[in-house]
Amino acid sequence: MKPLLVLLISFIISLFMIRIITGRFDAAFSGRIAMTVMLLFTALGHFLYPKGMSMMIPDFIPYKLFWVYLTAFIEIFAAIGLLIPIMTVKTGWFLIIFLLLILPANIYGAVKNVDYENANYQGKGLNYLWFRIPLQVIYLAWIYLFAIEM
Repeated sequence: MKPLLVLLISFIISLFMIRIITGRFDAAFSGRIAMTVMLLFTALGHFLYPKGMSMMIPDFIPYKLFWVYLTAFIEIFAAIGLLIPIMTVKTGWFLIIFLLLILPANIYGAVKNVDYENANYQGKGLNYLWFRIPLQVIYLAWIYLFAIEM
């Protein structure tokens, strides 16, 4: 829920800031700024809660902390790529693939009731997926709309 709020609030703020600065609304650029802020916010979570994030990775995958930190850096670099005009479309497609690839970790974490902030197995569980899966679709559509289709 927090990333969605960050995305929407960042979008509204950037939309009006761009309007004040340029005299026009630029939804595509505001959408990319908002996704950038959201990606930086979620990347921060990887650094603040690495143990809990690693619990979302299935046991058969080794070096869990490596993957947690790697995905944080991927999110940071993708956030930057969204704001570089020559890289925007490629970064958008990369992010779509990336989000699809990490979805199983979110599903696994929900099935195992992972509470990544407290690093325990007392999280929201499967009910979380009723929110997370549609949210993932929103993120994918957002990226397509504001980074690829722009």
